[in-house]
Amino acid sequence: MPAYEYQCQKCQEVFTVYMTVSEHGHKNPSCPKCKGRKLTQLLGGVSVITSKKS
Repeated sequence: MPAYEYQCQKCQEVFTVYMTVSEHGHKNPSCPKCKGRKLTQLLGGVSVITSKKS
């Protein structure tokens, strides 16, 4: 499941939300600290975990 990083524009809290790609297009997360909904999505690294050895 992808992780998305956000920063709250109200309190400047940076947090991570785990959601599927389809949820990301429809779900609007809120800040866990102040419950604000005005967020900026941050660019982050990508990590992939597979069950097969390459």
